[in-house]
Amino acid sequence: MIWLTLRQFRVQAAVVFGGLAVLAAALLITGPGLEDDYNSGIAACGAAGDCSRFYRSFFIDHQYYFGGLLAVVVFLPGIIGVFWGAPLITRELEHGTHRLVWNQSITRTRWLAAKLGLVGLAAVAAAAVSVVAVEWWSDPIDETAVNATTINGIARVTPLVFAARGIAPLGYAAFAFALGVTVGVLVRRTLPAMTITLVVFAAVQILMPLFVRPHLVSPVSRTVEITADNHGDFMLDHASGEPRLQVEVDPERGAWTITNNTVDRSGNTVSEIGLPKSAGSPCDPPGPDQQGGPPTGPPQKCFDYIKEQGYRQKVVYHPDSHFWALQRAETGLFAVLALGLTGFCFYWTRRRLS
Repeated sequence: MIWLTLRQFRVQAAVVFGGLAVLAAALLITGPGLEDDYNSGIAACGAAGDCSRFYRSFFIDHQYYFGGLLAVVVFLPGIIGVFWGAPLITRELEHGTHRLVWNQSITRTRWLAAKLGLVGLAAVAAAAVSVVAVEWWSDPIDETAVNATTINGIARVTPLVFAARGIAPLGYAAFAFALGVTVGVLVRRTLPAMTITLVVFAAVQILMPLFVRPHLVSPVSRTVEITADNHGDFMLDHASGEPRLQVEVDPERGAWTITNNTVDRSGNTVSEIGLPKSAGSPCDPPGPDQQGGPPTGPPQKCFDYIKEQGYRQKVVYHPDSHFWALQRAETGLFAVLALGLTGFCFYWTRRRLS
């Protein structure tokens, strides 16, 4: 039974693991050079006492490679579910070959266990290879993403990167594979099973960071002063004739902010901060910096005015220190879902398939 499963699975395995081998070779060749460029850049800017420009330029220079590698890790579990999981049993049911195996003294339980065990382990292994290779290569870029104050939303705990780091992709791969097999068992048609698997898995991946992940670990809630050191997005509106300001803050370096609300002196949430009607608002942007570059941010008098008026920022967020707790919780959740789907497949195969 093991030999038969490996023979049936050899093409799909060769495509995925062959692609991963090519990717790993490319990363091994280019990784040391990337690390050397990062270290030399840090040494140069460290001697000058300011690395902010280097962090930003280094990330911008490599952002397309960074995004492409994120996509590989994020999309791989879905590919496994669609092309490995969905056809695994459906193909047998469409051609009736499962009955031939069952008549060769192979029980339904042994038949399904061999398929799920071998291909399921291969799915988790493929996800692990992709994560290890990409995370090793991307380490210098991860550092710049965290330290560059003008680059937001790409720290490892944020949704954009979280799904491609740590152990969570292994849980996604196990779940996607089990989902594909389950849909195939129920639908019994390969193409519809592949389509349904893709849609369901994509929906789960979208809904997870929106509604589930923020609550897997208790987030941090704070009310902080709005300063030049922690300010995020500033939106100054003069169109209405009365200057209005919308502001967000970055509570901690590398944090994933869930709620970012401005509150007044009484603690009530406000959508905008009213500014005095004058020829020059205290929050009007300054001119270019001393090197002729773009403005570095709102002037200090803007933050002084906000503080005088009693405005503060109420933030709910997950700091970088929550990364592994969230990883363990989410991986465990997907592992439980995968085990539940696997148990359902055994029940359906033993009781309902014919």
